[in-house]
Amino acid sequence: MLDKLKALMETQKKMQEIKRQLDNTVFEIVSSDGLIKLTMSGTQELKDIRIQGEIKEVEKSALEKAFKDAYNRAIKRCQDIAAQNLKDITGLNIPGLM
Repeated sequence: MLDKLKALMETQKKMQEIKRQLDNTVFEIVSSDGLIKLTMSGTQELKDIRIQGEIKEVEKSALEKAFKDAYNRAIKRCQDIAAQNLKDITGLNIPGLM
């Protein structure tokens, strides 16, 4: 019983470390067409959005598509970072997370 409690506490420490690392991870993603640049944290907090061109030159539908593309890519990157941190800290390689 004591071993299980100790292992649980160790796992909790590892998870707190993963959360801290994700909070401190910030990256940029640019949409495939280069119109939108997002800055996001590893915890999926959107920090900044930049439009890389003149809005007058860009159609609304193209801008919406670029934002959707950049945001989806940023979320995927967050998931990859979280999975890698989990694997690095715990040694667990959970299928489907990477």
